[in-house]
Amino acid sequence: MEWLSAENLVAVATAILGVVASAVMVWYERRVPRSKRIGYRVQLDVPIGDGQRSSRTSRREGWFDTAAGMTHASMVLLRIENDGSQAIGRDDYQSPGSHGLTVEFTERTILGVSVTQPSETSHLLEHFTQERGFGYQDGTLRLPRVPLNRGAYYKLLVLLSGGHVGDGIQLSGDLSEGDVHRNRSATPDDKAPLFSRAARLITITLTLCVVALAVIVVAQDDSPPPIGCRSGTLTLTGSTAFAPVLREVAEKYERDCADEEPRIEVDPHGSTAGIRDLAAAGAEAGDGSPPLVVLSDGPKPGGLSELRGNQVAVSVFALVVNDAVGLRNLPTEDVRRLYRGEITNWSELDGPDLPVHLVSRDANSGTRQVFQRRVLGRGEIAHSSVDCVHKDDPAAPVVRCELDSTEQVLETVADIPGAIGYSEQARASRAKGLHRLNLDGEVPSVDAIEHGTSSYPYREIEYAYTYGQPPANSLASGFLAYLTRGVGQEVIRTHGHLPCWTPEGMGLCARGTP
Repeated sequence: MEWLSAENLVAVATAILGVVASAVMVWYERRVPRSKRIGYRVQLDVPIGDGQRSSRTSRREGWFDTAAGMTHASMVLLRIENDGSQAIGRDDYQSPGSHGLTVEFTERTILGVSVTQPSETSHLLEHFTQERGFGYQDGTLRLPRVPLNRGAYYKLLVLLSGGHVGDGIQLSGDLSEGDVHRNRSATPDDKAPLFSRAARLITITLTLCVVALAVIVVAQDDSPPPIGCRSGTLTLTGSTAFAPVLREVAEKYERDCADEEPRIEVDPHGSTAGIRDLAAAGAEAGDGSPPLVVLSDGPKPGGLSELRGNQVAVSVFALVVNDAVGLRNLPTEDVRRLYRGEITNWSELDGPDLPVHLVSRDANSGTRQVFQRRVLGRGEIAHSSVDCVHKDDPAAPVVRCELDSTEQVLETVADIPGAIGYSEQARASRAKGLHRLNLDGEVPSVDAIEHGTSSYPYREIEYAYTYGQPPANSLASGFLAYLTRGVGQEVIRTHGHLPCWTPEGMGLCARGTP
């Protein structure tokens, strides 16, 4: 039988392994991550007093030796986390009282509790009040209905008396369409395993698939290039906020399509400037479509009917402030007052005594236009400074400067105490010396927007524009197909954007506004 060749057997075995692995992963994704989940970890449970029966002894000095109840004292560190794929709001808690969750410490009595929180989510501490159900009695600790975005967490340091180290610790509560469960957590003295059981199983399965595929690839040396590979030259310009995506996708395309020897140059200098360059290049080219693709933060201006747009992704932007400012949230109206020059010192917004420095993008920036359109509702005041530090116009109410790129804005805001600017949110989250601001309590989160749990306003659709319809066999057409499908989608996601060609992104992009 001819089909029972070694290559065919390997191909069939690989297909079966791939189907099984995919089925397992789909089952796991649907069974576990696609739900609202709160997990908790006991990260520390240690004795403080010598009266605690455990395998450890302790030496106490100072307050630990003199305070009442320390003889039989112990200390527990709990981590409460949203480890599901959906954000959890206050209304998702189904407890009958005002509180959301309950922690029971078997045979032990609570002496005190401290709530600790990462600086980027310190606003959660506002929920820990008696009015919202936070408190304890005997061995029972009541926790308020704390809204948690995906991956968010807080920690509780609990001082206890009586009982034994290792006695039961149980967190309970009801979530709408979700569950509360305990997660495994290594204690400070544990040696963490190199791989979990699930990681070993998946690694072995995928390794078998990769080895089998490698055999097939080696056996077949006449495989065609990936679909969409074209030769020629192409320039990508426009949005500086989307530039990191373009650079990575261009490198991958040139590597995957090396046999075709494509040459792609990435030269971003602002959405508006890119649109103008494309219109001019198209008019000069006559009937043809020039080898130029422009990425724009938002749709093109009216009156440019020759430009053809392709929706690529939903981009989320964020206001950023120097770490010295300290504020984590601003109402939209206060942002508008800042950019009208009505607020000149952060102390007017209950911040530190620092003068306001507005670090903006130039008029070619799509990020700036989205900010004006979706947040300010108008333009910004005139710029008054070249170096972003000193006023060139003494009559100007505040220092305001304009810069050419997202990188320059982030670097300048990080260097100047009291500075505020705006940027694509994923790059802002990685920058040092500054932090993102929430708007009206809404977090700049792609995940929350993707799952429909956020009305955060500072976001826009990213468009790729060509002059007319490029030929099907052109490098422009091949690259656009590569950008919006498969590898391109993965790169877009890793840079913090939501691809338009995913099930969730299609709904947002189809409406024309996210």
